[in-house]
Amino acid sequence: MTPSRLLVCVVLASVALTARSARAHHSFAMFDFEKVVTLTGTVKEFQWTNPHVVLWVNADGKDPKKPDVWYLEMTSPGNLTRGGWSRKACNAGDRVTVELNPLRNGDLGGALIKVTNQTTGQTFSTNLRDMEKPNLK
Repeated sequence: MTPSRLLVCVVLASVALTARSARAHHSFAMFDFEKVVTLTGTVKEFQWTNPHVVLWVNADGKDPKKPDVWYLEMTSPGNLTRGGWSRKACNAGDRVTVELNPLRNGDLGGALIKVTNQTTGQTFSTNLRDMEKPNLK
């Protein structure tokens, strides 16, 4: 392979990898910030990972034998830590009540607003301004 052909291959591979990374990150347009949904259920999983922390909740649904599994997205672990969260804020099996802005397409998911962990009695908000300075207007 000639040096110029090798350079073209390297450039194309770089562009392809960069485009894939950029596409993987999304806007928040998929959430309906005009609606708020409140659910009660049990934590299935709490993923404390970048770029977004995710809380999976088995929520009480229409069929008592099969819970609705909700995917609730948040900001990064670093941002949540500054707001008082930790990787132990929620654990599998904890009973929780959550408030969220649902997905626009109707799927079971949304942007988490607040979680009240009934097991520990703690409440956590994703509104970092409120968490850092509760009385700031």
